[in-house]
Amino acid sequence: MKSRIFWAASNGARDPRYRLELITLFLALVVGRASGGEPITVQADLRDASRGIIDATIGLPVSTGPLTLLYAKWIPGEHGPTGPVTNLSGIRITAEGHPVAWRRDLENMYALHVEVPPGVKHLEVRTEYLPPPEGNYGAGPTTTPKIAVLNWNVVVLYPAGSAAADLTVVPSVTVPEGWGIGSSLAVDSVEGATTRYKPVSLEMLIDQPVISGAYFKRFDLTPGLTPGHFIDAAADSPEALYPNKSRTLALNRIPGEYAAIMGIRHYETYHFLLALSNRFGLSGVEHHQTSDDRAGERVLVDDDLFPSFAGLLTHEYFHSWNGKFRRPAGLLSPDYQKPMETDLLWVYEGLTEYYGNVLAARAGLFSPEEYRDNLAETAAHMASSKGRTWRPLRDTADAAQLLYNAPYSWSARRRGVDFYDEGELIWLEADAIIRSQTHGKHSLDDFARAFFGDGGGGAIAPDKVPGERPRVVPYTAADVTAALNRIFPYDWTAFFAERLTTLRDRPPLEGIALVGSRVAYTEKTNTAVESSEKAYHGLDLTSSLGLALDDDKGDVMDVIPGSPADLAGLTPGMDLLAINGRKYSGERLKRAIVDGKKGAPIEILVDAGSFISNHRVVYNGGLVFPHLEKAPDAPDLIAAIIAPLVK
Repeated sequence: MKSRIFWAASNGARDPRYRLELITLFLALVVGRASGGEPITVQADLRDASRGIIDATIGLPVSTGPLTLLYAKWIPGEHGPTGPVTNLSGIRITAEGHPVAWRRDLENMYALHVEVPPGVKHLEVRTEYLPPPEGNYGAGPTTTPKIAVLNWNVVVLYPAGSAAADLTVVPSVTVPEGWGIGSSLAVDSVEGATTRYKPVSLEMLIDQPVISGAYFKRFDLTPGLTPGHFIDAAADSPEALYPNKSRTLALNRIPGEYAAIMGIRHYETYHFLLALSNRFGLSGVEHHQTSDDRAGERVLVDDDLFPSFAGLLTHEYFHSWNGKFRRPAGLLSPDYQKPMETDLLWVYEGLTEYYGNVLAARAGLFSPEEYRDNLAETAAHMASSKGRTWRPLRDTADAAQLLYNAPYSWSARRRGVDFYDEGELIWLEADAIIRSQTHGKHSLDDFARAFFGDGGGGAIAPDKVPGERPRVVPYTAADVTAALNRIFPYDWTAFFAERLTTLRDRPPLEGIALVGSRVAYTEKTNTAVESSEKAYHGLDLTSSLGLALDDDKGDVMDVIPGSPADLAGLTPGMDLLAINGRKYSGERLKRAIVDGKKGAPIEILVDAGSFISNHRVVYNGGLVFPHLEKAPDAPDLIAAIIAPLVK
């Protein structure tokens, strides 16, 4: 506690964004003394989760007078004010069985005001959370009839005036009879369907979700070793939980490949929480010693679907170091109310996207060919992001809280969260510069070890006492460039500034050239494109016609500016009705594109909101897909980058 106050005070003198941290911590001391340190209790009940309802009962130690209860607004890992307060329902506050009135703040919708009656020392708060049928991350669907994922922030109300790290909580979860349960929380006891966990801070409670399911399986990735690493998986069907032997061995290799880079781990255990359902889609949210990962029901057992999933676990795991142990200073929100500054997401997410895919290849989740196809698809996707002519990459990070929730339609003109994919290309280039200029003696791995792993060894950081709050070390852009310069002296400040702030009509493909490759478009299908199409029921024609479609419905999701589809007047929101006079199907459209090479027309009939129109697309290039091909007389650095470190 003292060290955090000193850190906030010393930084607050130089930077106003730390002053709220200092004020919050001071209030936390006062509140903590007033309450006598009595813990909050949170009892979550998932027995109605199959209907989409999560219940909770919160016990709060209080004192007479005004009390403000908060609902978490700025959610770590989601980089925005995404706390789903709209879906918090059934709020009932009682004192000794008598109802206590509450009123929402008229400016802050995440705050409730209560007047605690004289002599009352405890309040009971009942809440229910109603997961929506669609949405992103923690604000999206969290249950199916066979699965429930509990993010504690969706059901918890907590007193204002305290940092989350300074509120102690005693949590428990009751699940449907016979369901399995997984979490990185330390278990205190199990009685029937109720699991009680050891006391933790509110910060560490919200940082450790729970998964439960009727079909549940735990994969021990490092049996007999400390710290332990597990995949706690729940699926909508039992057969979805049994990947083949080679895939299981690749999953088991993940912790070792990370240990070979980082050298040190800042957690006591690590649990990948994996929910497998077609209702959830593909998403992941990072936590210090766990991750909330969601994917289609059959991604572990379907060879065609797996490439769309292969980099998810490795991406979220890298965040344990980049994002949790080390975190951009602007992303610190000690009470979940302080707004986050997202300008360094090109490091937080971009570098993690790079390493998530590299480590997936090193572990064997990607084959070398699949890794190359994935990189080629990333380059092609960024080439189609034409918004770069007005919006620099830096602004996609600055405006992340807006772009995360922006629709896919028009994203090629507007840009989306490009700091992921374009960030991957930039960090590939940085790695290639270091490797080529040092003749292979150094690489970005050396930076990662020095910056995120402390360059040390052992299972747990020396200053990490089991059960205590993990250490968080903030970083700035200057810290990043200084650490890179210690590995390889270079004008890294200018390097990143040019790629982050310059308006340009093409993505940064210099890294692909430096690793000895170039992007080529051929008729051969791309495994990353094929897998994504199957996973999302889409049709990716962005490299040919310039169209991205919902293949099931024929809906136009996006149109690439300047593409044949754009020149023909097609726009997002249109529904394709017919191709060359025949009812639309994805296969029929692809055949028309192939026939177009011989001069055949491509006539597309569309419905644009009750207006029917015909559009002739002029294109004779056939179906083409991006691939990496080796450049003549160039060394193949990709092979070295994705080579396993653990033999």
